[in-house]
This record gives sequence, structure tokens and C-alpha cells, in this order.
Amino acid sequence: MLGLVLADLRRHAAGVLAIALIVALASALGVTVTLSERALRLGSARAAAAFDLVVGAPGSETQLVLSAVFLQPAPLPLLPGHVLAELRADPRVAFAAPVGFGDFVGDDPIVGTTADVVAGLGRIAEGRAFERMDEAVAGAAVDRPLGSTFTPLHGRAAEGGHPHARIAYRIVGRMAPTGTPWDRAVLVPIQAVWKAHEHEANETPPLLASAHPTPAHADDPVPDAPLDAALLADPAAPGVPAILVKPKTIADAYKLRQQYRGDRSLAVFPAEVLTRLYGTLGDARSILAAVAAGAQGLVAAAILLTVVAHVLGRRRQIGALRAFGAPRGIVFAVVWVEVFAVVGTGILAGFGLGRAAAGFLARIGGTASGVALPVEFHREDIWSLLALLAVSGVATLVPALLAYRQSPADALRG
Repeated sequence: MLGLVLADLRRHAAGVLAIALIVALASALGVTVTLSERALRLGSARAAAAFDLVVGAPGSETQLVLSAVFLQPAPLPLLPGHVLAELRADPRVAFAAPVGFGDFVGDDPIVGTTADVVAGLGRIAEGRAFERMDEAVAGAAVDRPLGSTFTPLHGRAAEGGHPHARIAYRIVGRMAPTGTPWDRAVLVPIQAVWKAHEHEANETPPLLASAHPTPAHADDPVPDAPLDAALLADPAAPGVPAILVKPKTIADAYKLRQQYRGDRSLAVFPAEVLTRLYGTLGDARSILAAVAAGAQGLVAAAILLTVVAHVLGRRRQIGALRAFGAPRGIVFAVVWVEVFAVVGTGILAGFGLGRAAAGFLARIGGTASGVALPVEFHREDIWSLLALLAVSGVATLVPALLAYRQSPADALRG
């Protein structure tokens, strides 16, 4: 029987390949939607896992998380310096690190912060953390060697950002990969950012992560001097767009969130904000999944009709088999194995194509956002594959039953 099946498949190789390809593309559509949505959820959740609590000025929770955690440029209002001083002095806080944005090196963002963030994100893979005003730590994906110096740009290079001509930093360390947008950031002391922009105290603060460069101005040079830790505890220190807070316990995290969530400040758990975004994303995924399922249903119906027409067109061949003594069961098995082999191969190939397509989209999205998007098959995907194969096995019984019920005399007369 197997030889007969293989010979028949070779004889109709072009049609077999066409049907298998159509089934593969239809299956790949649903797999791509599922894996891409999951990759986005997992990648963003892992990126936010290093940040327990984010405190900012009153405004949009979503924008605060996107700017502070995912380093997306946006104008954020500034928190007054006394909030940072209070948080750093709070016994419930392991560390409170300010983050200030606005400058770039090429198209990589420069983040003014403290060495606490460097330690909180992971470890130093090369060199050391910054200890002086003119030192910097590069993210794992920043293409600049240790010991190199750079002049920051006010605005992205691709958008015409102008250099701070009298300011230079030297890279003294590189972080290990984190799979977050911080891999593409260059971290410098927040005191250096304040010093570089102190002449703008009465203007629109440059720490707003603005995507639009401002006109050129005279720069205050960053001195080659030790960091002044006392400035972080000064209530009169300049404002910052956000503060990354590491509470000592879960209970402390909820108490701090309640205390700093009011008219003067906004405290959020990044995971909570992402959960709401996932709800919106889930609605979009449901729509895409429904479209994919509809397309797959139409393809399945068209393929089933094509296969039935193909079986009916082989009436003489089937009748000849019966006339030469082939039992009904053998004819049924030959037709079912042929059809299921074609459809099953298409489904398996579709899962592979869907995985490849989702991986391609994840690489594009990861490059654009800096977030590592893991494309992974989970156990439920295996169950979905088995269920789809089972449904296909049942559906392919239709042409096999048509061949089974066909009498040799009628087939040969036809």
C-alpha cells in the first residue's frame, strides 16, 4: 500500500506541492500571530522586571513607564529635587536612582543616573561603573570601545542634533546584555547632566527626552572630578523626569506606591501598566486571530473541495483497483493516507514557516525598540498542532469515504 501511495504522490507532484504550500501558508498565518503577540508580552515583561517602582510627576502612567523603562523619547514634567532626597533617605528604599534624558551619542540615548542603576540592571561585563563626572558606562549593544571618548548631542544625530562642544565623556565600563532598551543606552552620572545643563535652569529643561533638538547654546563643561553624592540628598537639587525605586520588601513597595501617588507625584508599578497594555494588545490579537481563523477556514474548504474533485476524477483508477481485487478497506486507506499526508505535511511546514516569520518580525521589532523579543513554542502550541492534525485527519475522511463507497462497475462505466 505504501508503494502505491508514494507512486501516486509522485505522479501528481505538482498538485501535491501546491496544496501543501497553501495549507502551510494558511497555518503559518495563525502561528505567526500567536508567537508574535506572545513574544511582545514576554519581551516587555522581562524588560520591566528590573524596575519595581517608578516615581514621576503627575501625568500619564503609560508614558512614564515607556520613557523611564523603555527609554522612549517624550516630554515628561519634572519632579522637584526634594522628592529624590526624600526617597533616598527613606529606610524602606534599597535605592532610588534618578533618570534624566535628552542627550544622545549618535542615535543611542544618554541616560543620566547613578551607579545604583548599573548594579540593578545586572553586572559590569567589562571595566567598571562610573566614579567621576566625566565617565560613562555603555550598554551591551553600544558600538563604542572602552577608553573611547564622545561628545553628547542634544537630539538624535538622525534628526540633526547639535553637539555640546565643550563636553566629553570617557567610557570606562560596559554592562552585560539585559535584553532591554538599556542595552543601547550610555549611562552617565546625573550630576554631570545637571552640570552640563545648569545654564538652562530657567528654560525648558533638557531632561525631557525631547525628540526635537533645540538651537545651539554655550555648554558648561563637565569637570574631571569625583561625584558629589551629597547633591543627590539636596532638596534644592534640579528636578528629574523619573526616579527608579527599589523597595526593600513587597510591603514597602505598596506603601511607597500609595504615599507617592497623589497630586504632587505619580508612583506606578511597571508591571501593572503593562498588564493594561496587554489587555489592549489582547483585543488586537483576538481580531487578528479571528481573521487568521477565517482565512484558514476558507482555505480548508477550498482544499477539501479540490481533493474531493480530484478523487472523483480518479474514478476509473479506483474502479480498476477494485476490479483487480483490492478490498474496499485498502482503497479507503490509500486515499486517506495520500490526502492526510499532503495536508499534514502542509500543517507541519506551516508551523515552521510561522516560527520563522515570527522570528523575523521579532528581530525587526527588537532592533527598533531595543527589547529582546523571545519567540518560543510552549506546550499549548504542541497541543494546538496535535488538535489541528486530528481535525485534518477527520476532515480527510470525506474523500476516503467517497472512494470507499464507489462500486467497481459504476467507476469503470464512468
